[in-house]
Amino acid sequence: MRKTLLALAALSATAAFAPPPAQAVEYPWCAEYGGALDATNCGFTTREQCLATISGIGGFCRPNLMYRGWERTSEPRRKRRHRHERQ
Repeated sequence: MRKTLLALAALSATAAFAPPPAQAVEYPWCAEYGGALDATNCGFTTREQCLATISGIGGFCRPNLMYRGWERTSEPRRKRRHRHERQ
């Protein structure tokens, strides 16, 4: 019983300090490698990066349908109002 309580306490402490799960990052371009590989890599920020990757090995580039654009992590800045001083 005592060992079970210690193990439970250790698991609770570990879970409390564990980092939050990472989120997947979606990029706007995907490389489709045809042939025997039949693989997809959606890790390209530009079409040119994608084209450079498939050159020589074959395949094609396409827009990533899951890409929703870069999400902002903070609120947009508000425009400041300037006070005009009277002279």
